[in-house]
Amino acid sequence: MSAARRTSAVRRSSDVNPAWRYGRPALVLLLAGLAVGVPLWLVAVTSAKPQAEAITPNLDLPRHWQPGSNYKEAVSQGEMLHGFLNSLLVVVPSVALVLILGAGAAWVFARRKSKLVSAAYAICISGLLLPPAVITIVMELRQLGLAGTRPGMIAVYTGMYLSTSVFFMTGFIRAIPVELEEAARMDGASPLRIFRQIILPLLRPVIATATIMVMLYAWSDIFYAFFVLGGGEKATLPLNLYKVASAQLYLNNWHLVFAYVVVMSLPMVAIFLVAQRKIVSGITSGAVK
Repeated sequence: MSAARRTSAVRRSSDVNPAWRYGRPALVLLLAGLAVGVPLWLVAVTSAKPQAEAITPNLDLPRHWQPGSNYKEAVSQGEMLHGFLNSLLVVVPSVALVLILGAGAAWVFARRKSKLVSAAYAICISGLLLPPAVITIVMELRQLGLAGTRPGMIAVYTGMYLSTSVFFMTGFIRAIPVELEEAARMDGASPLRIFRQIILPLLRPVIATATIMVMLYAWSDIFYAFFVLGGGEKATLPLNLYKVASAQLYLNNWHLVFAYVVVMSLPMVAIFLVAQRKIVSGITSGAVK
C-alpha cells in the first residue's frame, strides 16, 4: 500500500506543469526582491536629487544629480561624525560582551548535564520569547544611576541579545566532538586553555553571525536608545537621524533625510557583504542539535 501511494505521489508530481513548478520559486523571489529593492531604490535615488525634485519622493532617476552636496550637507547638519563615534562607543562594547559572555555560558550549557544547568539554560534563552519591558528597564537604570549613560545602554543591548548568542553557540558546541577536549585535558591543558585554543577557534562562524546580528540591531536601534540615552551629547546615529528628520521634513528636505539614511547604513552594508558567508554558515551550524 505504501509503495502504491509513493508511486501515485511521484506520478502526480511529474504531471505538474514544469512552468508552474519552476515559476513558483521565481515568483517568490520576484516578490521578495520587489519588497526589499523598491524601498532601497527610493532611498538611493531620492538622496541624489535636489530639493525641488525630492519634495514628492518617487522612483524616477534624478534629472539633476547632486549626491555629493546632499551627503556633505547631511553629514554636517546631522552631526554624523559625533553620532558615529557615540554609536561605536556603545555598539562595540555591547558586541564584545555578548560574544564573551555568550561563548562562556554556551560552553557550560553544552557540556554540563544537570537539572540546574538545564534550568539555567531555559532561563537564559527565555529572552528570545519574552519582550523586554522598556518602563522597567528605564526604572532599574535610574535606580542604578545608569540612565542617560553609555554603560547603561551597553547593559541594555547586552541583556537583549545575549540570549540569541547563547542559543546559537550552544547548538554549535554540542556538535563539536567532546573527544577534542578530552584529548587536550589528558595533555594537561587547563579549562581556560581548552576554551581559548579549541572552542573559540571552532566558534568563528557563529561568532561572525552573532557579531553581525548584534551590530545590525544595535546600530539601527532608536527605540531603546531614545528612552535610555535621550539624545544630547551621547546621541547615537539613529537618534541624530530622528532629530534631522524632525527638522528637515518640516522644510520638505527629503533629500537630506534619505542622504543621512544612506550614509548611516554604509558601514553595516559593507560589513554584511564581507561576512555574508560566515553568517549563513553560523546560522545553519547553530541550528544543529
